[in-house]
Amino acid sequence: MKSNFGKRSAIAAVVASLALVLSACGSSVDKASDAPAATDCGSWGIAMHAWNGYTASAQVVAEIAKKELGCTITQTTLEEAGVTYDAMEAGSVDLVIEDWGGGRWKEWVDRGAIEEVGPNGNIGLIGMYVAPWMVEKYPDITDSKNLNKYASLFKTADSGSKGAWYEGPPGYTTIGEKMISANKLNFKAISTGSEAALIDVLTKAEANKTPALAYFYAPQTFFVKMPGLTKSRVNFPANDWTDAAKASGLTDYPETVLVKLATTKLMSSGSAFATLVKNFNWTNDDQNAVAADIEAGTDPAAAAQKWIDANPDKVKAWLG
Repeated sequence: MKSNFGKRSAIAAVVASLALVLSACGSSVDKASDAPAATDCGSWGIAMHAWNGYTASAQVVAEIAKKELGCTITQTTLEEAGVTYDAMEAGSVDLVIEDWGGGRWKEWVDRGAIEEVGPNGNIGLIGMYVAPWMVEKYPDITDSKNLNKYASLFKTADSGSKGAWYEGPPGYTTIGEKMISANKLNFKAISTGSEAALIDVLTKAEANKTPALAYFYAPQTFFVKMPGLTKSRVNFPANDWTDAAKASGLTDYPETVLVKLATTKLMSSGSAFATLVKNFNWTNDDQNAVAADIEAGTDPAAAAQKWIDANPDKVKAWLG
C-alpha cells in the first residue's frame, strides 16, 4: 500500500514535522490493516487425499488461509471416508475439501462431529474405461453387456484365466468387485497402488495398443492428455444408488456433486477460515489447471499460488 508521505512532503516547512508524524502513523495503520490476523483465524487441519485434483483444491485453500488470513494450517494425508471422518471427530483435522462419499458421513453428522458445508463446484464421475484404441477396433465394447465377449483380451499374469479389471487404490470410492459379481463378469479385480499407477496402465495400453480396463474418474487432467478417454467409458445400466456401501453392483457410478465437509468446531468458530471454506467454489477446469502444473513437477504450493495470482476476483469473493 502506498504511503501518504509523498503527498505530505509538499506541505510547508512549518508543518513538515507534523506531516512526517502523520505519515508514519498512516503507514503504521496501513501495515496493521494489511497484516494477517493470525490470532483471529486460529490453527486448523486439512485432510489430504491421494489424487492430484484433491491436492490442487486443498493447496489453494491452504495458501489463501495462510497468506491472506494468517491461519496456521496443517495438512495430514489420510485415506478417504471413514478414516478421515474419525480423524475429524477426534479433532486432528477440520476440513475435507472434496468428498466423493455420497452421504457416508451421515453417522458423524448425526453425532455432531462434522457438517456438510455444501458443494465445492466440482462434479465427479467415476467409471471403468478401456484404452481408447479399443473403442475404434471394437465399437460395442463400451456396452457393459459385451464385456464378457472380450474378457479373454484382458488376461494378464495377475488375472489368470479372467480379464484384468484394474481398480483404484485402497481408500478410493469403488464398487468394482460388486459390479463384477452382480453382472457375472469374467474379470478379476486387481488393486492399483496409486493414481499414477492407473494413469500408467492406460497410457501404456494406448501407446502399445494392448488391452486395458481400468477404474478412472473426472475431474482429472489426464482427459486433456488423452482426449479419446472421454468416449471410452464402459456404460453400465443407469445408476440407482448414492451410498457405495448400499450399491447392488448392477448399475453404474453416479454423477456426484462433490462437497466440502468440516468439523462443527470450525464452522461455529467465527474464524475467517470458516468463511473461506464456506465460500470456496470452483470448476473442474479450475482444478485441472492447478493439478496439471502439479503433475508437471511444480511444487503444489507454487502451483496453487500461480492460480491464486491469476484469479484475484474469485479469491476476493471467497474471502467475503
